[in-house]
Amino acid sequence: MRQFLRRWIPTEDTLRAHPSLRWMGPLLRRPWLWQLNRRRVALGAGLGVFFGFLIPVLQILGAAVFAVLLRANLPVAAAATLVSNPLTYAPIFVLAYRTGSALLGANIEPDQAEALIEAVQAQDERSWIDHAKAVGKPLFLGLAVFAVVGGVVAWATVHVLWTLAVWWRRRGRRRR
Repeated sequence: MRQFLRRWIPTEDTLRAHPSLRWMGPLLRRPWLWQLNRRRVALGAGLGVFFGFLIPVLQILGAAVFAVLLRANLPVAAAATLVSNPLTYAPIFVLAYRTGSALLGANIEPDQAEALIEAVQAQDERSWIDHAKAVGKPLFLGLAVFAVVGGVVAWATVHVLWTLAVWWRRRGRRRR
């Protein structure tokens, strides 16, 4: 599991050079931020997915700050924020809007959702922020629900997969 993660996650130098993380300078030298064990990696994955859904801009910064505060694995937290990226913003926003509307019992307005998708796809930051404000409560409630559920699912998935990988490896050793 560690070998797989070492290939997948960003390196220490890459994260130290990232523009939104440079200000953390000496904090990034903490050895526990880079440890690859089940608890720290699962917490990092959960934090990354949480901030990836919750904050569409500067999500790596939010995940990094909380990774330092909660002693989670920083590279995994930073990499897990990529659950939302320019290719996935539109579907996430539409599903979040529909989920929020359903939870609030509000009518889904297709025009608002379509305008938001077009603004996100045009990558005009001011435009999509204005449309997001117009859509309002349903969108932000849906994003909050996605963030909490996604964070918990990511945390649990990493715990289960790590445990299964360790069990499988021990089983192989016993057979030999």
